[in-house]
Amino acid sequence: MPVTTRPHAVRTIGFLLGNFPIRIFAFVVVLVSMIVGVATTMLWVGIPLLLVATGVMRGFADLERRSVRALLGVVVDQPRRRPARGSGLLAVWQARLIDPTTWRELMFVLVALPLGIVEFVAGIVSVAVPPFGIFVAPRIGALHAALVLSMLGPDRTAQLEERTQHLQHSRARGVDAVEAERKRIERDLHDGAQQRLVAVAMSLGRAQLKLDSTGDAEGVRELIGAAHADAKLAVSELRDLARGIYPPVLQDRGLDAALSSLTARMPIPVDVEVSVDPRPPAPVETTTYFIVGEVLTNITKHAGADRASVRVTRDDDTVVVEITDNGHGGASVRPGGGLAGLADRAATIDGVLTVVSPVGGPTVVRADLPVRW
Repeated sequence: MPVTTRPHAVRTIGFLLGNFPIRIFAFVVVLVSMIVGVATTMLWVGIPLLLVATGVMRGFADLERRSVRALLGVVVDQPRRRPARGSGLLAVWQARLIDPTTWRELMFVLVALPLGIVEFVAGIVSVAVPPFGIFVAPRIGALHAALVLSMLGPDRTAQLEERTQHLQHSRARGVDAVEAERKRIERDLHDGAQQRLVAVAMSLGRAQLKLDSTGDAEGVRELIGAAHADAKLAVSELRDLARGIYPPVLQDRGLDAALSSLTARMPIPVDVEVSVDPRPPAPVETTTYFIVGEVLTNITKHAGADRASVRVTRDDDTVVVEITDNGHGGASVRPGGGLAGLADRAATIDGVLTVVSPVGGPTVVRADLPVRW
């Protein structure tokens, strides 16, 4: 992540001056323990010394990350470390020895002292010559933060691998969610509208036979009336099914109107707050709508709640959906459950669904849905 902001001048000067003694200590301890440790490894005495060296390196690197964050305003995330296969000193040392993070931290410790000398001098000059400190020190701080990001931050290759794995899992869950949705639509069509239309056809057929054979106008009228009623029910079920796929109000008027219409049909009072300007992409709106609808349905069926609230907000990168109820709690994301299905739906657009539901309530279901992916 590139450094795009310039650090504050006074804090930067404090960073340049204050970190110099720490760098001297880390350089001396690490260098001496590494040299002596390597020289005495065959006697087994060197292994504890090498562990001391790597421990000091790790502590110095952690302190550097915290200092850069606090004084230079740049967040440096922790890198992934290779776990030890065992609990003994030898296993720990072997894990650190083959961990690329260890060697990057060693390089930084060795570079930090000569670099610190230059920065310490720059800090003294900044105190003596304020125009220098105001204009030059923040640029030095930005360069230092960029160096720390590259050497002590997460490895770029590891980040890309982790991102690739996440996308693979998200896409797999997305395929499962789409397949489940297809089966639901197929089932609703078969059990609902299709049966109604079959009943319409049978009623009209019976009416035609009765009219041809007996001329019973009253009986024919009853059969046609039954067919008409079934046809209206079929149209209604098809309309509900289409609304379940993508409600027209969502497309025409956006999330605020769609969620207000949805919650108005709920048997319990639901407070709605929507602030998503600018309007998010259609997949995000659709996912938000169905997450809210499914969670509210679960609340009315299972939570024992008499009130709920829906809050949808947006920043530059994410739409955040929070549904809260005052029910008895105890909800969780279980494999094959409704909340797991919603998590799969969120995963289709790289979203994350979390549930906080202690026994006794309240329950909060939150979905973080990216607007770019």
